[in-house]
Order: sequence, then structure tokens, then C-alpha cells
Amino acid sequence: MVMKVVKGWWCSIAILLTVAFGTVQGGNNVTYDGRSLIIDGQHKFLFSGSIHYPRSTPEMWPSLIAKAKEGGLDVIQTLVFWNLHEPQQNQFDFSGRRDLVRFVKEIQAQGLYVTLRIGPFIEGEWTYGGLPLWLHDIPGIVFRSDNEPFKLHMQNFTTKIVNMMKSANLYASQGGPIILSQIENEYGRIERAYREKGPPYVRWAAQMAVGLQTGVPWIMCQQDDAPDPVINTCNGRKCGITFKGPNSPNKPSLWTENWTSFIQAFGEEPPLRSAEDIAYNVTLFVAKKNGSYINYYMYHGGTNFDRTTSAFVTTAYYDEAPLDEYGLVRQPKWGHLKELNVAIKSCSETLLYGTQTTFNLGTSQQAYVFKMKSTTTGCVAFLENIEYSEAPIQFQNVTYQLPPRSFSILPDCKNVTFNTAKVGTQNNIRAMKSQLQLNSTEKWKVYEEAIPNYDNTSIKANTLLDQISTAKDTSDYLWYTYSFLANSTSAQSVLSVYSRGHVLHAFINGVLVGSAHGSRKNQIFTMESKINLINGTNNVSLLSATVGMPDSGAYQEHKVAGLSKVTIDGRDLTNHSWGYQVGLLEEKLQIYTAIGSNKVQWKSLGNSTKSLTWYQVTFDAPTGNDPVAMNLGSMGKGVAWVNGQGIGRYWVSFQTPKGTPSQQWYHIPRSLLKPTGNLLVLFEEETGNPLGITLDIVYSSWS
Repeated sequence: MVMKVVKGWWCSIAILLTVAFGTVQGGNNVTYDGRSLIIDGQHKFLFSGSIHYPRSTPEMWPSLIAKAKEGGLDVIQTLVFWNLHEPQQNQFDFSGRRDLVRFVKEIQAQGLYVTLRIGPFIEGEWTYGGLPLWLHDIPGIVFRSDNEPFKLHMQNFTTKIVNMMKSANLYASQGGPIILSQIENEYGRIERAYREKGPPYVRWAAQMAVGLQTGVPWIMCQQDDAPDPVINTCNGRKCGITFKGPNSPNKPSLWTENWTSFIQAFGEEPPLRSAEDIAYNVTLFVAKKNGSYINYYMYHGGTNFDRTTSAFVTTAYYDEAPLDEYGLVRQPKWGHLKELNVAIKSCSETLLYGTQTTFNLGTSQQAYVFKMKSTTTGCVAFLENIEYSEAPIQFQNVTYQLPPRSFSILPDCKNVTFNTAKVGTQNNIRAMKSQLQLNSTEKWKVYEEAIPNYDNTSIKANTLLDQISTAKDTSDYLWYTYSFLANSTSAQSVLSVYSRGHVLHAFINGVLVGSAHGSRKNQIFTMESKINLINGTNNVSLLSATVGMPDSGAYQEHKVAGLSKVTIDGRDLTNHSWGYQVGLLEEKLQIYTAIGSNKVQWKSLGNSTKSLTWYQVTFDAPTGNDPVAMNLGSMGKGVAWVNGQGIGRYWVSFQTPKGTPSQQWYHIPRSLLKPTGNLLVLFEEETGNPLGITLDIVYSSWS
């Protein structure tokens, strides 16, 4: 690659950045060149895996990290979740699952490095992309642009995280495990939308980050114009093909997100990616792009507890990763990638110091060869077959049979030690075994959520309000209420509601008249229902529910949700007087907690199957140490809590095109459970049957 020529004032900024980066290097603990990261003076070939601390529990962290290390990883990568740590301005929380310092120290204790992706915009299928919703109300703010209010708050949070890591001596320059930090995330996708406000923001973010003097390099993923000394990196499934390469010959090729599966959304089939395809593309990145750092995203996806997912994303996150949602090894993916990691690391010295040449072996076959100049023994070959059929090839007068769409790795240019398409690891199957059936009508209690009318709402407006601006993500729910007089009951009327997302339940005079919802790919929808009006005052109560906030896109602060137009028999009611209630009354009482539960009068279950119903039961923890999952296959849509902790949203009724739920089992971490007397509370929006719920243990069996 030819070095870009920079002129004028930008040259001055580049020099300042380089000087700033150089001044914090100290003992050169972590630097880089065009080949790789350099740690303590040694070039490093690194395999990394993403494990996000809030998507598991502190009690799970040691086991997850140990399994990642056993799988051949050198580095654990995590995002940093701004809205989790600062949900209200200047009110910070680093307790429990939020304890970032404890997580990093656990990684250090097990002898691995850390990549800290501060962002602080992270996307990550996390609600609002990790940005706290209070930013939305800052006057004059424009997210992720050359905008002073946003830059001020972004710098404040980034500085807080950096200083926290410094105080705990966690940067490699201090003897800690953090070898890389990231600022921003995939900004290159939307930079053009900000026009003249985009490039200055990128330069500012780089200068701000480098100026914090962490002593380790900074990266920007999917940012082709990442300013020196920040390294531009690749995200995606096929970075061996799509990555344009470092934007300077002095920067290494780093792959920050190699997607081991993909997003699972309600109503969609589980996204699958084979171990063979992952291994093939890793090898291609190493062979073709001189890649020296590969991160598996995710290595363990975990669980989106509470209401932390982005729009329509399931509670189970990257469940098809090498370590599944529960932290169990998923074979053959874990084993096949371990063998790949070992095979490549076995010849890493030649890869890092050798000279690469490429030549054709056939019409669709190639050899990528790395040789050491100073010795005759240092030789590594990657033999590629692009075709989807087997191909015999000649390499150095030896015949090799290359399986379809594969690489063979020859650490000595003679003997094949690994082929990406040949899986030697035995498959395993995750199984669920029912341990406890919650089918006792005597134990279940119910409480019906009150349906508000216009007169008993405290917020009034002469228009339909945006749900994001009104509810501010304090709840998934916003009631829109309207009242009007009707003079005739002889004919049916038609209610039409236009929604910008995500779910709607419509009530006329306290009676459910219709429900509708969107999807991840098409969040906007319309509901039309025939309704019967009474002679006199009629109450329209529309419950709009979000299923996570948007997590990406330009001008995120302008994104909206909720209702945009309401008509009855064609009469537009949009700009009439509406009353609003943010959240559910019992949600505000926190009746999902032991204390809050005593604030309402629960009733016996009986034959209740009404919508908008709270259910409560107590149970004893299953014996043993196996992971625990709750089978909610008999329910519809809602939210679950165990001992006051949010387990997440469930939406069993939104089935895939094959007619099955996108997610049926919901993870209850062992650390949340007591031996006896655990409180389970569910809010059911539809008409689920709690008597069909079971508590299951999760285990792996060999196929």
C-alpha cells in the first residue's frame, strides 16, 4: 500500500497525534508496526474472543475465561456499556454485572490480554447503541458528529473509564492486561450522512483518545480514514476479502469482529454459521491480508438481561458462538477453532517475520507462502481451493487433495496439519431436562393491570407524542388515551392505528379490540379493527410497547417510536387532545420484587387468561450446578423477573416462518437463585398459560 500524502493543517494534527502516542509509550510495552502488535519488544500473533461482562454474571466469568483460554485464545475483548454505567447523568453504577474492573482483573489473573472497546457508542445489539437516553434531552445535541454538546459528554465518559483503568493499573503500560483500546465503532458506515461534520469528528475522537495517554494503541473499526496513530480495523464475516487493509504501511491488519453467527431477532430463524466457514475466512485473512489479530465476535454471547437488547433482538445473544448462552462448549465450533488457532500459532514466527508470496496452483487454487530470509527451514504454506468441489494440486512436486472451499495449512511447507473443511471434533447437542413443573393452580397468583382512561392520565398533549422522548426508556410501555362522545350504536366503526414501532394493544371501553406488531426488518405497521361504540362517552386506550431501542444509524437522536396517526371511521384524531401514562402502574410499584409484591392484592389463578396480567409464584432451585433455564413455551409476550432481577423480554408467540418460537428457554443464572423460596413474576401482555412453565437444567450430550 502506498502511504497517503497529507498536507497543510491536517499534517500538523497527524504529527501532534503521533507525538502524543509516542510520549505515552514509556518502556514500549505495546507498540505496533506494519506486521503486528509488539508487546514488550516481541511481535505477537493474537487470537481473541468477545465476552461481554454484563451479558453474564461475575460468578460465570472465571469459567468463561478459562474455556476461552483453553480454546486457544490470547485476548478477551469487551465493549463498555455507557448507558449501563451512567443511566442517569452523573449517577454511575459499576456493581455486580457492571463491575468492569473486576472483569478485567479476572482476565489478567488467568494470564490473558484485554481489548477494551470503550466506544462509547458501541451498537452491539444493545439498547440505544450503548448511549444513555438522557443524552437525547441535551439542548442542541447531535450524536456522533462534530457537535460540542455530544463531544463534551463523550469525552467525559471516555476519560472516566480510562482513569478507572489507570487507577487499577490495568493498562499494559502499567503492567496490566489491556493492550488495545477502541474509540467509536463502525462510524465509517454513516460518516457520509454527517457531511462536513463527519471527518472533523473522526479526527477529534482520535485526538481526544490518544491524548488520554493510556500507553497502548487505539483502534477504530470500519474506519478507513482513522487518523494516525489510530489503527483502522475490519468487522464482518469475510475480512480476508472485504478489508481494504491498513491505511498506512506502518499499521497491522487487525480483525475486531469475526462474526461467529449473527443477530437473533424475534420472528426470525437462528442465524447459523459453520465452523468450517469461520476457519476458512480466518485463514484467508492471515494468508492474504497478513492478518495478525483475529477476534471471534462473539466467543460467548450470553444473555441480554432486563431490557438491554436493541429493537426486536432476543434475550439469548449469539447463542451459536463457541460458548453458548449458558457458557457450555458448543461443538464442533469450539474444538475446530481451537485446532485452527493452534495450527496457525505453531508457525506464527514465520508468519510474523517471513516474506509472503502468492502464486496460482490451478484455475481456482492458490498458494500463499511465507518464508524466512535468514533460514532454510522457516516456510509456511496455505493452500486454498476456492471451488465447491475437491481439487488435486501440485505444490513443491507433491500432490495434495484439497477439499471443497478450504485451506490446508502446512507449517513446514510439506505436511498438512489442519484443513479448514475437515472437522475432527465430535458434535454435541444441548439438551434441556425438566426439573420442576410450575403447574399448581394453588401456588400461582394473578393481578390484572389497570387500563387507564383519558381522565386519569397526568400527561396531556394536543398531538401524538413520540414514545422515546416521552417514556425515555424508563419502561417499554406508553399508554395513549382519548375520550369522545358517540351518538349512535347501530353500526360498527373502524379503528385504524399507524405505529412506528413496535407493538400495539388497543382497548375500547376497557375491552381488547386488536393487537399488532412490527418486526426487526419492518418496524412500522398498521392495525385496523372493527369496534363497537356505546352511546355516550367512549374511551380509547392504546398501549404501545417497544422491544428495545434503536442501536445504530445516523442521527440516532431523531429516531422515534410509538403511534403516528389514529383514525376512527376515517376521522383523523392525531392532533386532538391525548392523555398519556408512562409505564404500567404495577411496574412503578415494582411488584416484581419481594417488597413491591406486598403492595397489591393478588388473587388466586382460577381460569384467568386475560391480557395485561401479572403472574407470581415461588419455587425452589433445581439441585446441582448445571445451568438453569425457564421454559416459557406456554406463554405469549411479556417480561420476566426472578427475585427482582430482570431475566429479559420473552415473545414466544412471535414465531418463525417454520412455526416455532424464536426463543423458548430463558436463562436464570445460578447466582440469582436461593435454595428455596425464589420469587418468579411475569407480566403477560397476551393470554399465556403459566401452568405450562417448567424449570429445566441445561446440559450437553454427544450426538
